[in-house]
Amino acid sequence: MSNFGLPPEEASIVSVTDRVTKVALNAPASAVHFLGDVAAFVGTEENVTLATGGETNAVAVHGGGILCSASDGERVVMGGDDGKLVSLDAKSNVEALATDAKRRWIDNVALHTDGAVAWSAGKTAFVRNPKGDEKSLDVPSTVGGLAFAPKGVRLAVAHYNGVTLWFPNMGAKPEFLEWKGSHLGVTFSADNRFLVTSMHESALHGWRLADSRHMRMTGYPARVRSMSWSASGKFLATSGSDSVILWPFASKDGPMGKEPLMLAPLQAKATVVACNPKEEVFAVGYSDGTILMVRIEDGAEILVRRNAGEPVAALAWNAKGSLLAFASEDGDAGLLTL
Repeated sequence: MSNFGLPPEEASIVSVTDRVTKVALNAPASAVHFLGDVAAFVGTEENVTLATGGETNAVAVHGGGILCSASDGERVVMGGDDGKLVSLDAKSNVEALATDAKRRWIDNVALHTDGAVAWSAGKTAFVRNPKGDEKSLDVPSTVGGLAFAPKGVRLAVAHYNGVTLWFPNMGAKPEFLEWKGSHLGVTFSADNRFLVTSMHESALHGWRLADSRHMRMTGYPARVRSMSWSASGKFLATSGSDSVILWPFASKDGPMGKEPLMLAPLQAKATVVACNPKEEVFAVGYSDGTILMVRIEDGAEILVRRNAGEPVAALAWNAKGSLLAFASEDGDAGLLTL
């Protein structure tokens, strides 16, 4: 297990704050994604700031609030309260992908590795395949979250009282996974065996897809707003507590009957988590502005950012796992090169 070149005895105490390059955003950010080695900081209003090292370029993408974003590493796709779905690439090229016929807010978006894009407005989910063919599906209540399955074009649509599993390329009736309550974020495990949602209440809910068996993941003091799978797919790291809660998914039963790992405890709430794509390591940002890197194997911690007041709003790794980007709610941002 790599510890980024640090000896094990130092990994739990070392600070890399001096390796962070400051990024000037001049506005709050809601998310960050990598396009190659270019960090795309998605603002809460109108603009995305592209950053390479300390150089920045603000690009106008929406005529109002940016409500959601997703990236496949080639482009960032965003929805706004202007009713538009827009993509941006690393060269600052902006493309309007769709405009809602009723000018409703586009408040969820998901991308598939084959180039398909999904988005939602109100109770309607839309999918456009790489050829440009578009289909839509109405669900019982406002869409809370979207996620493509890792293989095959299957879309999970989270909403009130459960999740609808839709195969837009097939005529088959969508499947419905029921669980009472409001389901928001949704994610498939990398091996396609499990589906997990974050709920309006302070809990997660999961299903084993082979038999729709339920998995209740409770005990959080706050709502879970961030979920990230470890590089191996063995753990789902989550925010919502004063530690990072990692649920084990290596066995055929997933976390059923098992206790989660609880790492990186702090006198603050974990607000966002992002697992390194190559190593069993995650980054976590807290409500007091602290950012840590943590090795799952032994819980060793590396300080990336000292507590600086405002909550951390966004974290992301590049595909090689060699760059970490972050932003806090007040727009303070940086890039760490490992």
